[in-house]
Amino acid sequence: MKIATFNINGIRARQDALLAWLDKEAPDIVCLQELKAGQEAFPQQAIEAAGYGALWQGEARWNGVAILARGSEPLEIRRGLPGLEDDTQSRYLEAAVQGIVVGCLYLPNGNPQPGPKFDYKLRWFEHFIRHAQGLLDSGHPVVLAGDYNVVPTDFDVYNPASWRKDALLQPESREAFQRLLGQGWTDALRARFPEEQVFTFWDYFRQHWQHDKGLRIDHLLLSQDLASRLQDAGVDRWVRDQPHASDHAPTWVRLRQG
Repeated sequence: MKIATFNINGIRARQDALLAWLDKEAPDIVCLQELKAGQEAFPQQAIEAAGYGALWQGEARWNGVAILARGSEPLEIRRGLPGLEDDTQSRYLEAAVQGIVVGCLYLPNGNPQPGPKFDYKLRWFEHFIRHAQGLLDSGHPVVLAGDYNVVPTDFDVYNPASWRKDALLQPESREAFQRLLGQGWTDALRARFPEEQVFTFWDYFRQHWQHDKGLRIDHLLLSQDLASRLQDAGVDRWVRDQPHASDHAPTWVRLRQG
């Protein structure tokens, strides 16, 4: 089973790229972020024609998350995080897919910091950490996949000094991520590549993609039972090299059947 997460950075603008990736790589479960499209603008028919059932929470212009399942329909569990019912931003979607609880998240960026956007990031993070603990305690197999907007360590960025003031590298962001891992989650990509720099995001400036100056901010966290089934993990870098690509590349894990 292959589970992937992909910040599409505008599903309408990159629909063809998404469909090409689905056709070539055939992931079984996909978490998408930054749809940048309202609920009615999601390309449901095209996704279904590609062989995927879909569940999504759109938001015009910004944010938006979706869960796709190859050959099946995701069964919705919840939209949004407990305690953030008044949050109008579409950032969290949870579903049961092929025997796994899938949490798809787009954690707030937090820039500029300090300020209200960074405060919102940390508040959202705390609600997510509490919810993640409940999911872990449930005993169900769970994957939490998405754009976390956190660079966990200096090893996860090409040049820490150039990003030191960014919200993605702040001590508060990193500490929250480590507390999340401390619950018992496995960071699949780092588990697969413990001593190798692996990036999932390259911004559009100063030819950062061409020079492989990237960051690792897209993560798949596995509950203990799924971590024991981990076969492989990686990044589909070829997607980032296509014309008009998202600044992220799809990041994935492959699990043995349970």
